[in-house]
Amino acid sequence: MSASRSEGETRILVVEDEESFIDALRVGLAREGFDVTVARDGHEALETFASGTFDVVLLDLMLPKVSGLDVCRAIRAASEVPIIIVSAKGEEVDMVLMLEIGADDYVTKPYRLRELVARIRAVTRRHQTAASPVVSESVVEHGPLRLDVDARRCFLRGQEIKLRKKEFALMLLLLENPGRVLTRDVLIDRVWGSDYVGDTKTLDVHVKRLRTLIEEDPKNPRIITTVRGVGYRLEVASSAGE
Repeated sequence: MSASRSEGETRILVVEDEESFIDALRVGLAREGFDVTVARDGHEALETFASGTFDVVLLDLMLPKVSGLDVCRAIRAASEVPIIIVSAKGEEVDMVLMLEIGADDYVTKPYRLRELVARIRAVTRRHQTAASPVVSESVVEHGPLRLDVDARRCFLRGQEIKLRKKEFALMLLLLENPGRVLTRDVLIDRVWGSDYVGDTKTLDVHVKRLRTLIEEDPKNPRIITTVRGVGYRLEVASSAGE
C-alpha cells in the first residue's frame, strides 16, 4: 500500500474482472476521494486483501479462479471489513446466500455510481460506529427466547442459537417490543441506521433467516409474524405459550 495515502482516506478493494466496470469504478471512486485497489480474479483478491489494509471490499460474484462466494467466505472468516456484493445476479436466492455468508450489502448491475458511493459511505460509517444496542438490562426474555445482551448470545428454549450482528440487533428490538407492530422503516432505521440507502429486501432476508432459526415451521411463522404492507411483530400469545 502507498505510504503517501492520507490518513482518513477510505481504502477500497474492487474485485472485478470486467474491464469496462473496472475503468468506470476506478475513475468514479477516485473522483469521490476513495483510494482504489483492483483485483481481477478471486485468487488475486485473496492475496491482495491479505497483504493490505482495506476499509471496504466491492466484490463481484462471477470471478475467474476463485468464485465470489468463496472469496466472501474467506474474507469474512478473517475480518469484519464491510463487503458489498456488486453483481448482475439479482435473484432473491443470491441475496439470501450473500447475507448468510457475511456480506453487508448487495448492489446489482447496472447501478448508478451515486447509489454505490452512498452505500459505501453508509457501511463504513456503520462499521466505524458499531456498538451494542443500549438497554437497561443485560438479559431480555420473552416466551421461549432469551438474549444475553452483554455476551451477545441468544437462547431458544435453553439451547443457544448463533446470530450475526444484525440478526442479534433485530431480534433484540423485536423482543423489547412484544405484540407491537414495528414498521419496516423503524426496523431499518434502528438496526441499519438512518443513513441506510438500500431497499427493504435486506430486512426481509434477515427476518427470513431468523425464522429458519427459531420457528418450528418457517413458512408458517408463529413467533415473528408479518403484518402485510406494514412490518413485523413478535407475537405475544404464541411466544408466551411455548
